[in-house]
This record gives sequence, structure tokens and C-alpha cells, in this order.
Amino acid sequence: MTADPSRRSAAALPPPNLSTLTTVLVAGALATVAFDLFGQALSPLAGFANLAPVPLARQSVNVLFGVDSNAMGHLMHYVAGLVAYPVGWIFVARPILARLAPSLGWFGASAVYGVGLWIFALYVMAHLVAGNPAFLGFTGITWVALVGHVLFAVVAAFVTRRRERA
Repeated sequence: MTADPSRRSAAALPPPNLSTLTTVLVAGALATVAFDLFGQALSPLAGFANLAPVPLARQSVNVLFGVDSNAMGHLMHYVAGLVAYPVGWIFVARPILARLAPSLGWFGASAVYGVGLWIFALYVMAHLVAGNPAFLGFTGITWVALVGHVLFAVVAAFVTRRRERA
């Protein structure tokens, strides 16, 4: 039985071309919509915390660049969601996890990546950069953010997988 040459290993890096760029943007867009829909609508409707990624991004921009701008907070949130986080999945996390823990599969690996995004957002950005309590003090928003970041990663990985198989 011959392997399908169109199916490349998750450990392999995709070529830097228009198709890969499109995958990054589509995965990022759909994952960001899922994250925002969950964190800013579904979670509060269910009685849980409301995620506020833009104020955190605004605070981080202010600390890093001395610019206190709501527009820059929105820009940072969307650049992270549309580009940085999907690029992190496709070019860094997925290849590493495919080599180190191939039995996780795409779903398990993406969930691990989501936890990593959560740590980055709530420890590195919120705490180390912006000066808030680590993980925002382990309040309700902490756990909604965990679910939101894992959801983001799973959606981004699903879209990436579907586009690469098409």
C-alpha cells in the first residue's frame, strides 16, 4: 500500500506559499470568532465570566510601547488571533508535538497548545508584561480564558487540518 503523497506529516513544515498564508488567516479568523463568541457571549450568558482580551492587549501595548490606545488593543488582539497564534500552531507547536508526543493526535496536541496560549496570555502578558496578578488571580475569568484558549487552538488546528487535506 502506498502512502498518499498529498498527506504530509504533521511534523513537517508547510511550504511558505499563498496556500499556507490563506490557511493561517482562515484558521486564525475562525478560531478568533470562536474565542470571542465563547468568551464574550456564551460564557456570560451561562453565568460565567466575560473575557476582555482587548483591555489586556491595550494594557500590554501601553506597558511595552507607552501608547494607551483602545485601537491598538484591538489591533494587538486581532493580529495575535489572526496571525501569531495560528503561525505558532502550524510552524512551532504542531511539528514539535508531532515529534515529541505523536500519540496525542491533532486534537490532543491542539489542546496542549491551547493551554500554552493560556499560560502565555495570563502569565506572560497579563502578569510579567502588564503587571497584573499571575493568571489574573485565579478568578472566574482565568478558567473561562483557559477554555477559550483551548477552544481557539482546537478550532485553528481543525481548520488547518481540513485545509491541508483538501
